[in-house]
Amino acid sequence: MLKIKRIDEKFLPNCSRVIIKPHIPKEEDRIHRIIARVLSLSEEQVEQILGRVTTNFSNRHKHIWDAFDTNYNEIKRFIPHDLQMSNNRRALLGAYFSCEYSIQAAAFFNPSIVAHPDQSGVEKDSLRFILSFRSVGEGHISSIEFRSGVVDKNCEFVFDKVSPYAERANIASNPIYDKTTFFRKLTEMQKTENVISKMVYDLLPDEFLLSDLMGVLEMVIDSEHKDVGENIMWLAKSNYELQFKLEQELSEKIIFPASQNDSNGIEDARFVRFVDDDGSVTYYATYTAYNGHKILPQIIETQDFLTFKMITLNGEFSKNKGMALFPRKINGKYMMISRVDGENLYLMSSDNIHFWHNAELLKVPENSWEFVQIGNCGSPIETEYGWILLTHGVGPMREYSIGVILLDIENPVKIIGNMSEPLLSCNQEEREGYVPNVVYSCGAILHHKNLIIPYAMSDTCSGIATIALSELFNNIQKGKGLKNYVKST
Repeated sequence: MLKIKRIDEKFLPNCSRVIIKPHIPKEEDRIHRIIARVLSLSEEQVEQILGRVTTNFSNRHKHIWDAFDTNYNEIKRFIPHDLQMSNNRRALLGAYFSCEYSIQAAAFFNPSIVAHPDQSGVEKDSLRFILSFRSVGEGHISSIEFRSGVVDKNCEFVFDKVSPYAERANIASNPIYDKTTFFRKLTEMQKTENVISKMVYDLLPDEFLLSDLMGVLEMVIDSEHKDVGENIMWLAKSNYELQFKLEQELSEKIIFPASQNDSNGIEDARFVRFVDDDGSVTYYATYTAYNGHKILPQIIETQDFLTFKMITLNGEFSKNKGMALFPRKINGKYMMISRVDGENLYLMSSDNIHFWHNAELLKVPENSWEFVQIGNCGSPIETEYGWILLTHGVGPMREYSIGVILLDIENPVKIIGNMSEPLLSCNQEEREGYVPNVVYSCGAILHHKNLIIPYAMSDTCSGIATIALSELFNNIQKGKGLKNYVKST
């Protein structure tokens, strides 16, 4: 019997986790009518209604006035420029075009784990970590939440207190773009080089602001080429930057959809601590953007969990769900595990983290518990004996299990070990939920000769399992490079 330990702590959905988001009708006539009704109120009525709103909601939100101001700015173009109004009326207008959204109302699942960028004050052989989760609320819209804590050498966990508040990030008003990368992506979108796009390219500096781009488009785009301008702006707004407040606690930070690409969800973020050749550290997370009709693989980039860049991935193999980046380059190239065809595992390689044009078949379903499809459960984990790759397999009755294969360190397309049976499957307490009979992870971590696996239970809630490396390797069908490890343990 495989000795895998489930910790007692469970991460359950909490309906009281609410954010404020815009609540703006699509019909402009209706927007005008709502504004007119608020403008018709006396100042005394404005104060009474606003007082009632703040009494009912201010204890649920840390910066409620900022939210009202933000949402007022979303509709202020419908208000005459010369109209004078009080700060209270302005705030009340913001409140009428706002709503609460319960980010975890449906589920809190598909976690990943990475080492925290700040390890100061942590005891020897302990590790401060960050957990990411997929939160799902009304309309099945997915966002990203974070939790943190410390694990000691015995795999005992202490979790940080969760703030009662939750807030969206601010979208950078004027983000910076790299011209070469931006127009390479644009060329791939258009399939062929466009004369108008070339004119725009020539007029922009090597690094440009969104305002620079908008100014150039205003000069170049005419009515005949309106679609080209719309494509360029679509790409620009799909690559955006989120900024949280410096004083915000990690558990308060919510990465909520902010573009057309991800309007219906940011799904299954696989965070990884990536160490570049020069020793610099960047945290990346591949994720699936969903707009309600189609999916688009994208990547998050952060160094401090304060500012996040949301970036599109390009190339004929940057498609389908479940892409996971290796934590370093191999032989000078970025590497990614993916499921290009929706059924099998592939190994992708690239000179540029944003473009993926090469893929090799890595593994097809071989075991009975993965006959329907296989995929990864997060980024590969480096050990001196090979890359541990957690996989998920789908078997009869759409039951998901987590498995393990071992890849060669320098040539990861070569499988040097595997487990023919699942590492983790649903027990009786875990099989009931929004999508029953599913265990799933978006990324594990190695700590003090133990593998720590956060995992989702039936697309509803989450837990953590741990297993000693010695136990893991002794249950992997041994290939080259494993026998020495087994003898030494």
